[in-house]
Amino acid sequence: MEEIFVVGAGTMGRGIAHVAALTGHRARLFDQDPAQVERALAAMDAIMAGQVARGKLAETQRQAARDLVTPASTMAEGAQGATFAVEAVIEKEGPKKEVLAELDGLLDPDAVIATNTSSISITELAHATKRRDRVVGMHFFNPAQVMKLVEVVRGVETSDATVSRARVLADALGKTPIEVRIDSPGFVVNRILMPFLAEAVKVLEEGVASRDDIDTAVKLGLNHPMGPLTLLDFTGVDVCTYVMDYFHQEFGDARYAPPQTLRRLTRAGHHGRKTGKGFYDYGA
Repeated sequence: MEEIFVVGAGTMGRGIAHVAALTGHRARLFDQDPAQVERALAAMDAIMAGQVARGKLAETQRQAARDLVTPASTMAEGAQGATFAVEAVIEKEGPKKEVLAELDGLLDPDAVIATNTSSISITELAHATKRRDRVVGMHFFNPAQVMKLVEVVRGVETSDATVSRARVLADALGKTPIEVRIDSPGFVVNRILMPFLAEAVKVLEEGVASRDDIDTAVKLGLNHPMGPLTLLDFTGVDVCTYVMDYFHQEFGDARYAPPQTLRRLTRAGHHGRKTGKGFYDYGA
């Protein structure tokens, strides 16, 4: 069983650590902001307390899972003895490379480094390390405690053994892994999703239909669980803007460029679920 070290205690990092603990894996959790780790542990406690109250989780299971997640005060402390590290920091290449480079210097030689990036090249991120064969993408989906899919993404130099370890871990976490064979921006889901979300914003900008009617049309006409504008708020308007900008740069295709409404919301600090402001608060 892998000893897991999660770097980044935001929504995705805490969700991954939570899933690990619920499936019997020991997980250390680190963030540059210690208060973020405290908030993450409090959120896990609240979720599990609710599950116990609803009869979805036994109190013994809650306590066992909670005991398996421990905060790390430093990267070195978290990396000690870890066999599998998962980077889950902000979706920007620079900060991710910094974390991967630091992990590379701290982890045992056989340890695997996974990045939870949703779009950035695994090959490029792996270049920040000296273990390029042991760097792999593991894209969990939000909320990690609920969503079943994990995209296991090969970099150009990722070994078969590393991909196998990532798939085995995903299975052990109760997830369904798919293998992304070519390190293409956005992998599978976001490659399909981002143009779809951008088109929904353009339909709104052109006045073709209202915000609510666009979401209703997609929910009822395509049988999606939520509409695209709600999904943009839930994912984070700023995150989607960064991803679309990255796609536009990589593919050189205008259909990936973020619409002006997304840029305007991002510049104004209206980032969706993280601030409580987005398409459903800003009046877009």
